[in-house]
Amino acid sequence: MYDEKRAHPNADPKNGGGEWDKSKLVSRYTTVGPDSAPHRAMLRAMGLTDEDIAKPLVGVATCWNEAAPCNIKLADIAQDVKKGVKAAGATPREFCTITVTDGIAMGHEGMRSSLASRDVIADSVELTMRGHCYDALVGLAGCDKSLPGMMMVMARLNVPSVFLYGGTILPGKYKGKDADIVTVYEAVGEHSVGKIDDADLYACECGALPGAGACGGQFTANTMSCVAEVMGLAVPGANGVPAVDESKGCFAQDSGKVVVDLIKNGGPLPRDIITRKSLENAAAIVAATGGSTNAALHLPAIAHEAGIKFDLFDVAEVFKRTPYIANLRPGGTYLSKHLHDIGGVAVVIKELLDHGYLHGDCITVTGKTLAENVADVEFPEGQDVVFRCSNPIYPTGGVVGLQGNLAPEGAIVKIAGLKQLVFEGPARVFDGEDACYKAVSERAYEEGEVIVLRYEGPKGGPGMKEMLSTTAALYGQGMGEKIALITDGRFSGGTRGFCIGHVGPEAAVGGPIALIRDGDIIRIDAEAGTLDVKLSEEDLAARKAEWTPRQTNYQSGALWKYADQVGPARGGAVTHPGAEKETHTFVDL
Repeated sequence: MYDEKRAHPNADPKNGGGEWDKSKLVSRYTTVGPDSAPHRAMLRAMGLTDEDIAKPLVGVATCWNEAAPCNIKLADIAQDVKKGVKAAGATPREFCTITVTDGIAMGHEGMRSSLASRDVIADSVELTMRGHCYDALVGLAGCDKSLPGMMMVMARLNVPSVFLYGGTILPGKYKGKDADIVTVYEAVGEHSVGKIDDADLYACECGALPGAGACGGQFTANTMSCVAEVMGLAVPGANGVPAVDESKGCFAQDSGKVVVDLIKNGGPLPRDIITRKSLENAAAIVAATGGSTNAALHLPAIAHEAGIKFDLFDVAEVFKRTPYIANLRPGGTYLSKHLHDIGGVAVVIKELLDHGYLHGDCITVTGKTLAENVADVEFPEGQDVVFRCSNPIYPTGGVVGLQGNLAPEGAIVKIAGLKQLVFEGPARVFDGEDACYKAVSERAYEEGEVIVLRYEGPKGGPGMKEMLSTTAALYGQGMGEKIALITDGRFSGGTRGFCIGHVGPEAAVGGPIALIRDGDIIRIDAEAGTLDVKLSEEDLAARKAEWTPRQTNYQSGALWKYADQVGPARGGAVTHPGAEKETHTFVDL
């Protein structure tokens, strides 16, 4: 795909035939003309030459840190990206942003920072790109919120962009079986009821995570990695390579080269790639792989940056019509490494395309369509990681949207791995995760109940905590499908069991979940897509009249700011007006 109006030829006659024409590039503000002498002096102080400065400046943004194995390789991978950028004729400029890693933030107050970090990542990359006038972006991300954060800012800036995932961790081992981080969380639940002893728990802790890479199942990171590829923001095949695989460096160099091609050709730009059709493709890959329910937050947020209305209900509509065909944890058997071994997410994409579940005409960073990218992919026989669409694990998506008088603005549930799709029982209500987790740890609940965990929404938490510690403990106690849990918070991509999240409106704004009392009968029907409490409209109205808002403990700082700005889960829990209100994009400066 070549756009003459946007193209930046590398041999423009106006500039002597061998220099870039920077008249259309943002870096002209810092590198061209007498007024830019101070800026060029700063660049020279870092070792850049006249030739380097005359080329496009490509931001190479990473979420590298020493917080978790998800991010620890990103600095190394960035060096290969920079080699690719240089080889293609541009000048890379590396910078870092934050990330909050859910595996360590989980189960305590630190989890309130997780979802908020997604928007801080997008904001900080935007400010760096704007402040230093970089012409293009390669975004490297390693764990849950950093992936959508990078994709969001690509859509917001609309400069030539390529996304690269740091890669999954390899499988660990526990009692002779493949293990991952969820294995450890569930082992805590088993330990709490005496199913395993201290030595077993320690062995699990030591064996589950063998090295660098993001959590190994089809949890949020690997789900959003698949999203980036099917949407067309990533070089085909790059994201599925495990973090420690030697071929990761080759794909990183390719990513750097591709972004320079995007500059030369004038696109396709992120908003050429992120369309209604490609968002539907993204939702389909989540459903087909039994991916994380967090995608129902992140896809609307990415759409918001591009000015496209695509909320929880739009995501759920795609889930309804897409078969669940990838046998991946937590609902299935295998880890992301096993999917890579049989051909990667391209196998799933090709199978869905061949049966009409994806839009094959969507353009990608390669300049080719999605269908062209996977034209040569053949379905691998003799394996049970990916099933045929004609013989799916389940005929509709591994994730389902719900709506009813308890969730007028919707809710979400992962049905991958569930044996029953309907649950009805009396409510047992907890205000906040701490009280709920304490009760679960002490087995202060009854089989057949619906645990209601509220005041953990985007505003009410604040921060919309994930509840993996609680849900994993329930599963470890053997109660995963013997109780149900509903919350206005959210769940880890590693959660399994009858767990419903994103209930809206949230309790903090007086949604129906705030009005539930112990003993109220709640019915969840994942086949019909409904979530209801057996109360009349008059009953709910009377309770609403008695309800008063709660104040959180966060009355200043970043979490206060987040609670003040954040919107409902239905629209992606976004914190600014989005493309609908903008007067220009960064690339147009």
